[in-house]
Amino acid sequence: MSILTKRLRPRRTVAIAAASVAVAMAAAGCGGGGSGTPGTPGGAAVPGLGGTGVVEQAVYDAAPVAADADIPAGSTMEKIRQRGKLLVGGSLDAPLLAQQDPVSGKVEGFDASLARLLAKYIIGKPEVETVTIGTQTREALLRAKSVDTVFQTYTITPERATQIAFAGPYLTSGLAVAVKKENTTIHGVQDLAGKKVVVGTNTPAVTALPTVAPGSEQVAFATDPQAVQALLQGRGEAYVQDFTLLASNAKVNPGMKVVGQPFTTEPYGIGLNREDPQFKEFVNNWLTKIQADGTWAKVWQATLGTVVEGGAPTPPAIGSAQGS
Repeated sequence: MSILTKRLRPRRTVAIAAASVAVAMAAAGCGGGGSGTPGTPGGAAVPGLGGTGVVEQAVYDAAPVAADADIPAGSTMEKIRQRGKLLVGGSLDAPLLAQQDPVSGKVEGFDASLARLLAKYIIGKPEVETVTIGTQTREALLRAKSVDTVFQTYTITPERATQIAFAGPYLTSGLAVAVKKENTTIHGVQDLAGKKVVVGTNTPAVTALPTVAPGSEQVAFATDPQAVQALLQGRGEAYVQDFTLLASNAKVNPGMKVVGQPFTTEPYGIGLNREDPQFKEFVNNWLTKIQADGTWAKVWQATLGTVVEGGAPTPPAIGSAQGS
């Protein structure tokens, strides 16, 4: 995965971000351009969504529910409906993706909200039980059917697809650009040529920048916190890192913001048991519905979109990633 060390991605290496997050979301492979419902710059409130990183109840209330005819007897969907909750492998500590509120106990963020919407589609209510997992156990838990799905910025790869199935992709991430909040001259990677740019040592940004930003000068730091501090101190005009990690940083560091869309591509999929093609088709049909009716864009705006300037990206095309 790109980039991260990946604080955001539990676990693997990036993760939010958001819509790849990012969400390359759009421009970089998310399936299209950056058209869609307008987003919000730098954490401003999104009308009807609160702008706090929490998807409002009204979004869940209006979300679709599968018809009885779409829940065949004996199917995984019927078993989930009878159980009354969706078992989701995921994380509790990924800001803007899946982070547990210490007071309410609810898990909020882009991934967490989509999982609840899938539960609503199957059960009729957004009932989810999150099973915290590490990257090294995801495939085993899916094969053992210990969880129904995995929502965890799970990059789709042909190798992983030999062990499990992926619905989606539902989000695309990749390298993106962050600047200080007051910066009004850099709007994306196209503005980095000749600039001093903060990067993480041995990250994909090191090899990508010479091509996408000719003449840029790299200032490398061993850790993400060091890189963020360098940006805020003005030791570089921009910081290039995985979109979801930058989105997470912007959430806790109001002095920085993410600009533009990711300019490399990393497709995230919903992990499923490989021996259940019926469930994969069902989940892909659900994704298609929430993309078409605007629900996906509302979730993105309320989570990742609170720290990214510009509108909600176009969701990636279902089946567009090798291995999906």
